Amino acid sequence: MSTELYFPKASESTRMNRSPQRIPGNGGGDNDHAGLPNQGLPNQAVPHQKVRLISDAGRFLFGKQLSPWSRSSTKRLFDCVCVLSMMPLLIPIFLAVGLAVRLTSSGPVLFLQKRTGRLGRHFTILKFRTMVHSSDNTHKPVTTCGNQLFTPVGPFLRRWKLDELPQLFNVLAGHMSLVGPRPKLAAHAISSLPCRAGITGAATVAFAREESILDRIPKQHLEAFYHTVVLPAKLRLDAEYMAKATFTSDLKLILLSIFRRWDNTIIEDLLFTWAAKQSEGIRVDASMVADAAFVHAQMVAQMERNPPHSEIRVC
Repeated sequence: MSTELYFPKASESTRMNRSPQRIPGNGGGDNDHAGLPNQGLPNQAVPHQKVRLISDAGRFLFGKQLSPWSRSSTKRLFDCVCVLSMMPLLIPIFLAVGLAVRLTSSGPVLFLQKRTGRLGRHFTILKFRTMVHSSDNTHKPVTTCGNQLFTPVGPFLRRWKLDELPQLFNVLAGHMSLVGPRPKLAAHAISSLPCRAGITGAATVAFAREESILDRIPKQHLEAFYHTVVLPAKLRLDAEYMAKATFTSDLKLILLSIFRRWDNTIIEDLLFTWAAKQSEGIRVDASMVADAAFVHAQMVAQMERNPPHSEIRVC
């Protein structure tokens, strides 16, 4: 079942909650055929309604209005200043990683892929290639530690998020921001983003180790779990964060990402809850029980504590 049924787009929610507006027309009556001749509504009413819907879609994520910081031009300026100021330090890392990719496997250094960004616009995301180059595009749509053919340096780059570094150029190009919801594949996009997609974000930090945890899901359940549990949870986390985001909270998320202060609590709890509800009785060991409930209001506090060593499982 499509997750659209559970999570309507913000513009749709706003439209459903808005009371119908009566506009007197030539016939003086109400109808559902605005713009058609002799139907009672003037043609000029249609563009007015369209503008309102587009405006709503540009300010709401999962029914929550973006914070002033999330939609400000100052955030964009902050992104560009941060990236440009860090470039002298990052260029040697770019060269080292690119050389490692080139020498350890055949194929291009960069991986290019179409993603869905702000207001449904598509752009090409940049990454260092971590998988064996395949011309027939046989890679799985949902990546785990065990279902892909990685290059010799691929797991290391993914573990330290070094494969994401080229996305700094996406930030400079205006496709992305340093902090925001991750851009999705078209098949995984369950809601239009009203803001620029981010390199890191609330859901990115909470699901940083998802590839190792998703590897526990039986293959026949993987895509269903990802589409009906993981994607909606990520959207909800990002919406909660972007509604309250400030300069300070963005800076905190960037530092958490740089210093790899991940926490498995949320995804572990989702996995345990989902498994408990399965009619097939999927076994879940005690280490998969979450330390805390999946409560969005406590997300920042959860991310700030160091996870117990028993929770850290690296591919």
